[in-house]
Amino acid sequence: MKGMTSSTTSTSSTTQSFGLPELYQTEWCPASRRVRERLTELDVVYVVRQVPVDRDERSELLMRTGADSIPTLVSEDGEVLVGEEEILAYLDGRFDEPSGADAHRLKAIKARKRELEEAGRWLEPSSH
Repeated sequence: MKGMTSSTTSTSSTTQSFGLPELYQTEWCPASRRVRERLTELDVVYVVRQVPVDRDERSELLMRTGADSIPTLVSEDGEVLVGEEEILAYLDGRFDEPSGADAHRLKAIKARKRELEEAGRWLEPSSH
């Protein structure tokens, strides 16, 4: 995986991932976001698999990984890693941090700050 350009591919469960790591996650999950950010910082190409909100509906995730929680990463060699801590430890041990990682990190911080500022505007009481 070293030297590959970072990108994500969102696919359905029937689509082949071609030996790429698969991240089972949701967009609303803060731990999933942090794992996606770390994958980007490390220039890891991976497949994103969205999972249902309700754990009772995560049969595909459970069948594929034995887990029903997110984030869950299936490595390119089939190892299943469940939870943010386990995934981040694996990534940090498996991949060297490229020179552009700091730039990605800074950009993510700025984007998150903008997002929080915009959300704060929605929460402010109106002055009518």
